[in-house]
Amino acid sequence: MAPLVIYAIFGTSRTLAVGPVAVVSLMTAAAAGAIASQCTPEYLGAAMALALISGLLLLGMGLVVGVALSVFLHLYRTSKPHVAIVGQVPGTEHFRNVTRHSVATDPGIMSLRVDESLYFPNARFLEDRINQAVAADPAIRHVILVCPAVNMIDASALESLEAINHRLKDGGIAFHLSEVKGPVMERLKRTHSLQELTGMVHLTQYDAVSSINPDLARRTLDARRQEVPVG
Repeated sequence: MAPLVIYAIFGTSRTLAVGPVAVVSLMTAAAAGAIASQCTPEYLGAAMALALISGLLLLGMGLVVGVALSVFLHLYRTSKPHVAIVGQVPGTEHFRNVTRHSVATDPGIMSLRVDESLYFPNARFLEDRINQAVAADPAIRHVILVCPAVNMIDASALESLEAINHRLKDGGIAFHLSEVKGPVMERLKRTHSLQELTGMVHLTQYDAVSSINPDLARRTLDARRQEVPVG
């Protein structure tokens, strides 16, 4: 109650500050008063200039914070991209997530689809994901990285692909690529990745599986498709 009474009596006082607006008003009055006398055109001009400069500074700070936050969120979101093990949908040449569709798979083939471009925030994530999957299933003899959503790849991701290839080679596992887009293929051709690749680069995922297990691919293509709900 006391603050309200004080404000009612001294609300117009230059020495009373109530809330952020009042504090800013006092600071503006103090700064402009040091330049010109009150109630003069110079005082008004100084106050307007101060308000303009303050507004520009706040706008700049807001833009910097907004851009920095957007970059951080983008890096965080893409640092752990969606990765799915896929299998062939019966009656088609399409490959879908094994946890969401009724698909055919070969125990010796792991087809891993990554739904994001590959660059430094997620390169190590993909490397760890493949290593963990292979370590958990000794039956895997072929790993196919399905790349329909990989629009670009940087130097860090290229190094990770080479590391994946070498580690799989040491374990007697072939590393293949499928559905690689043109810009990504151009980056691969400028390195030794393709020459050292233990497997092959395939135009489609169906071609990749057909080259390893043609009987399974053909039987699945000839089979009747079963409609299942997407969960």
